[in-house]
Amino acid sequence: MPPPRNATRRTSTVPADQRPYRLLDVREIHAEPEALASPRGRQVVERFPAARIVEVASHWGIPELHGNEGNVERWARIKSEVLVLGVKKSLAARPNGRSADWIAPSSANGCALACAYCYVPRRKGYANPITVFTNIDRIIGYLGRHVARQGRKHEPNQCDPRAWVYDIGENNDCSVDALVCDNTADLIRAFRNWPNAKATFATKWVNRDLLDLDPRGRTRIRFSLMPPADARLLDVRAASVPDRLAAAGDFQAAGYEVHFNLSPVVIRPGWQADWAELLERMDGLLPTAVKQQAAAEIIMLTHNQGLHEVNLGWHPKAEQVLWQPGLQEPKRSENGSWNVRYRAGRKAEALGELRSLIDRFAPWLQVRYAF
Repeated sequence: MPPPRNATRRTSTVPADQRPYRLLDVREIHAEPEALASPRGRQVVERFPAARIVEVASHWGIPELHGNEGNVERWARIKSEVLVLGVKKSLAARPNGRSADWIAPSSANGCALACAYCYVPRRKGYANPITVFTNIDRIIGYLGRHVARQGRKHEPNQCDPRAWVYDIGENNDCSVDALVCDNTADLIRAFRNWPNAKATFATKWVNRDLLDLDPRGRTRIRFSLMPPADARLLDVRAASVPDRLAAAGDFQAAGYEVHFNLSPVVIRPGWQADWAELLERMDGLLPTAVKQQAAAEIIMLTHNQGLHEVNLGWHPKAEQVLWQPGLQEPKRSENGSWNVRYRAGRKAEALGELRSLIDRFAPWLQVRYAF
C-alpha cells in the first residue's frame, strides 16, 4: 500500500532490539485530529516514534483498511504494523448478565492478535488493527457516575455475589492494549477506588507489566484457554496456553481475581480427550490460592459466513475445524447479524460432556455460565 500523501515520516531513536514489544512493529498510525492532539494520542505517538502519521476524518472510515479486499492476505501483518486513534463518541454501559453485569464503553476496538474465530472484525471488513480511544478521561468519568448510581449490590448473581461487574474489554484485549498506551492501567486504577464495582476482561496475552498496577481485588482477569493443539491452529499471535496457565498464580498474588474462559470450545475429532488433558494440567499446575477463587465461563464456537470467507484468504487450515455445515445452524446474534453455531442438540450434548470432564478432572472449577 503506497504512503498516503499527508503522511509524516518519523525516524525511530530506539534500537531495533530494544523496541518495546515483539507483538507490535507499528509503522503507520491513522488518527482523527482530535485524538492525535490529545494527551493519550501523544503518548501513543511517542511510544512508536518511527510510525508514519495519517490524519483521517473518522476511525470507522479508512478506505485503505476497511472494505479493502486486498488486505486479506496481510490480515495478521496489518495488526502488527498499523494503529488507529479515535475519539469514543457515544458513552453507554449496556446490561449483560453473562461475563459482567454491564459492558463498559470501549477504550479500544480491535486487536493485535489474529484469532481465527474472533467476532470483532465482522464489523470492519478486511482489516482489524487496534483502534485506541484517546478520551479515556471521559470514559472513566462516565463509568464513575454509572457505578455511583448503582449503589450497593443487594442480591448475588452469577456475575458476582457483591460487586457490580463491568467488562472493559468486549471488543479488545486489554493486556495487548496496555502495550500501546495507559488506557488499561487507568481503568484498573479507577476501579480499585470503587468499592461496589469490579472491572473484568478476557485475555489471550500475558502482559506482566500489569502485575505492578495493584488492583486490590477490583479487577477480574479471565485467561482464555483451549487445548494447546487448538490454540496453535486458531489463536494466531496469542500467548501459548502453557504461558497463560503459568501466569495465573502471579496475577492472583498481585491482587487480581483470576478466572478462566474455556473458549471457544471447538467440536472436532478427539476434542474430548484434549480438553480432559488440559483440565488435568490445570489441576496439577495451578496454585491452591488460584483454585480457591477460580470460576469459568464455557463458550461454544460461534462462526460467521463473512469471516469464513476472509479466513479462506489467509488461514484456510483454520476453516477445516471452524466451518462445519453438517454440525452448524444459523443463529441471529444480539446485534441482529446472522452467525452460525452448533446445532442445539449437539451443542447441549457437548456442554454436558465438558461439564462431566470438569467434574472429573477439575472439580474445584465452578462454571459461572455456559452457552
